[in-house]
Amino acid sequence: MRGLPLFRCGGGSTVKGNFLNILRIFILVVVALLFVAPFYWVIVTSLNTQSQALQYPPIFLPHWHVANYVRAWSEAPWVQYFVNTVFIAFATTLLVLVTSLLAGFAFGAMEFPGKTILFGGFLAIMMVPQTVLLIPDYILMQNLNWLNTYWAQIVPWGASVFGIFMLRQFFLSFPVEYWEAAQIDGASRFRFLWQFGLPSARPALITIGLYIFIGSWNSFLWPYIMTSTPAVQPIEVGLATFLGTNGTDWVGLSAAVVYTTLPVLIIFLIAQRQFMEGAYSGSGGLKG
Repeated sequence: MRGLPLFRCGGGSTVKGNFLNILRIFILVVVALLFVAPFYWVIVTSLNTQSQALQYPPIFLPHWHVANYVRAWSEAPWVQYFVNTVFIAFATTLLVLVTSLLAGFAFGAMEFPGKTILFGGFLAIMMVPQTVLLIPDYILMQNLNWLNTYWAQIVPWGASVFGIFMLRQFFLSFPVEYWEAAQIDGASRFRFLWQFGLPSARPALITIGLYIFIGSWNSFLWPYIMTSTPAVQPIEVGLATFLGTNGTDWVGLSAAVVYTTLPVLIIFLIAQRQFMEGAYSGSGGLKG
């Protein structure tokens, strides 16, 4: 009999809680389907013939024409494209991590004249559409003799406003006592950053690294304009091989999209936990 009032009081809340859980699961399933549907459609198209891909009403199941992948691979020098993309993405990511760490530490943990104005100028860069700067950037690359080189695809993207802002927020949460204790031990700013700041900022750096790596891997417009030969072009530019004067080879393009997207998708799935932890730490700094 002691359990009866408890049952009566908790019954309504239990039903409400179950309903909310079902509603959350339903919303998550719908959102997941919205994200998965485009990639599923690309896979289906890559495994059908050209006529089946353009058929209406559309075909939602693959017919397993695996030969499409063999044909798509033979259409372009994909090994060279992959080598170029990996090199550019790793070099850009490394450069961004270095500049973001140094600038973020300076803006977040150091005091110097004009810091607020300078940081406001960095934030203003985020509001400028990149397409507006394409023509002056092209002229600049031309004057530097960097057209159709790795330099044009790495150096201009070697600093990230997102990375600097995220690490600034991280270092703003550093207690001043840490730096004062380091000064007593005779540590310089650089030594403090290297021995304490860098290890503490590891989650935020992982998040920035993944963000920049994926962005560099998926970059198309900039390398498409700044490069002209497969020797230095990334895979996203290589996908333009299937865009011809006679129309788009949707089957070949879809097959190429699948095997050029899988590597970065696998990297993200493996590192998604570190990505989320880094996003959390970047907004709040130290744990504990």
